[in-house]
Amino acid sequence: MRTRILEFVQSHEDCFERSQKAGHVTGSAWIIDTKRTHALLTHHAKLNKWLQPGGHCDGDGDVARVALREAHEETGLPGLRLWNDSIFDVDAHEIPARGAEPAHIHYDIRYLIQADRGIPLKLSDESHELRWVRLDEIGKLNTDASVLRMVARTLSL
Repeated sequence: MRTRILEFVQSHEDCFERSQKAGHVTGSAWIIDTKRTHALLTHHAKLNKWLQPGGHCDGDGDVARVALREAHEETGLPGLRLWNDSIFDVDAHEIPARGAEPAHIHYDIRYLIQADRGIPLKLSDESHELRWVRLDEIGKLNTDASVLRMVARTLSL
């Protein structure tokens, strides 16, 4: 996955722009609680799936900043900070065609963020629901290998 993403970024100068129709880099936030027992998932309105918060770079090559921005916009959580400066996970996955938008690939760079489950959440227009989900129950909502991989990595922290 990492090699695939690096090859894409190196061969597409506009890799951070949505206008790159083959695909583009996105930034995501894998948000866990302070006890490392739950992750915050959003029921994505367009994809109709439970996923981690995240979104398009829209020209911003600082993907960590994108992940933090998207996490705040989609959850309302204030003062989010990266767990560390390292990338937590990467994934390349197809986004299906929708309306005039053709199918394309999201080259997703994911960062680990920790937040307090006691802070109220604020639902955005991009989601049907936000929910803190026990790590051992995430597989009931999403069986994608990349999501389960992040669960496993969280359990190994």
